[in-house]
Order: sequence, then C-alpha cells, then structure tokens
Amino acid sequence: MAETMTPLEELLQDELKDLYSAENQMVKALPRMAKAASSPELKRAFERHLEETRRQVERLQQIGEELEMKLTGKKCAGMEGLIEEAKELMAEIEDEDALDAGLIGAAQKAEHYEIAAYGTARTHAEVLGYRRVAKLLQQTLNEEGNTDKKLTQLAESLINVEAVQA
Repeated sequence: MAETMTPLEELLQDELKDLYSAENQMVKALPRMAKAASSPELKRAFERHLEETRRQVERLQQIGEELEMKLTGKKCAGMEGLIEEAKELMAEIEDEDALDAGLIGAAQKAEHYEIAAYGTARTHAEVLGYRRVAKLLQQTLNEEGNTDKKLTQLAESLINVEAVQA
C-alpha cells in the first residue's frame, strides 16, 4: 500500500490483520476441538477445516505481500471470545453427544464471524481496485460458507439427533 493511505485503505489493512489473527487462532483451536469431538465425522470435519484454515493463512500472507504490508501485530478479540466460549463448552459439558452439538454451534459462530469479516474485506478491496486481493478473499469466503453448510448438514443428520436421544 502507498505511503499515505486513504481511510478505506487503513480500514482494509486493519481488517486483514484481524483476519490473520483470527485464522491463526483457529489453527490452534481446531485440533483441541477435534480431540474433544466424539463423533468420527465431526473429528474429520474439524481436521479437514484445519488444513483449509492453514491454506487460508497462506492466502492472507499472499495478500500481505501483494499489498506490501505486515499482517502481524493485532489480536482479533472477536475470535478470541468465540474460542473462549468453545473452551468453556469443552470444560462444562460431559455428555458426548451434547458436547458434539455444542462444538458444531461454536464452530459455526466462528464461521459466521469469518464470513462477515471476509465479505467486508472483499468489498473494501473491490472498491479500492485491488482485484486480485478481492478474488483471493472471495475464494476464502466461499470456503467458509461451504464449511458452514457442512457443519449444518452434520448437525441435522447426526449430531443433534443423537443429542436428543441421549
């Protein structure tokens, strides 16, 4: 980005740093969530999303290089709070099926946060004329949306049904 940035460029830079922090927090949280899950399908979903999240971090690094900016130095408080809620769930809920249902809910809260954040950043990148950056952000936005849909399907087909029957 240029030496003197417009307010919208500054906002985009802040959004990208926030996303970078959020994704790196998820890279640390997903293995714990996978370990806590009792459903093999849910474990696999978390493990697959971990790999995808690592690629999303790389994509953000690519964006940082493209815009000649450092992505470090900011802590995403929103994701920190969502992960804290997931940790509380894991500590408090003993029933495996109920915990799996709760973990899906916690993961979807994180996905929805990311969907909103990536959508906003993508729009700002488009307005600023950063087409390649917007395209990369849209790619991640699509992945986050797909993950959310998969979690919903898992909840509806398996986890919530088992939690009710417990």
